[in-house]
Amino acid sequence: MKKLFLTLMIAGFGFLANAQPPDGDAKIGEWYGEKVDPKGAMPISDAVTKLNEGKEEVDGKVKAKIIEVCEKKGCWVKLDLGNGETATVKMKDYGFFLPLAAKGKTVVIDGELKMKTTSVAELKHYAEDAKKSKEEIDAIKEPKKKSG
Repeated sequence: MKKLFLTLMIAGFGFLANAQPPDGDAKIGEWYGEKVDPKGAMPISDAVTKLNEGKEEVDGKVKAKIIEVCEKKGCWVKLDLGNGETATVKMKDYGFFLPLAAKGKTVVIDGELKMKTTSVAELKHYAEDAKKSKEEIDAIKEPKKKSG
């Protein structure tokens, strides 16, 4: 199954860098980085539709469910697009990190959404951060490109 990789550049700063994801339960009402008002957030699938229709980027707030959090630092997350594909979100300039407890939670993120091709080296880096096996990492041979 192809995965759709997106980069969402977060326009906020918050927690200082540390060697592991921050502690926390990621409860309703908690935020990381700059506080974002959830009003007006569009489902991430709507933003992806706009990108597939030719927009170079979509700026604003999106709402999505987190399906994976970087286990090394909490510096990236994967979001469910609702169609079997995912979006990868990296925290801009490592300005803040998310706790592992954010996995499975629905979040509102404010930033820029862009299509991109993710290189083999970057895919392997993500797999290492996610503590995938050596066999899974070695099986990554091709970059992932946008679908459609």
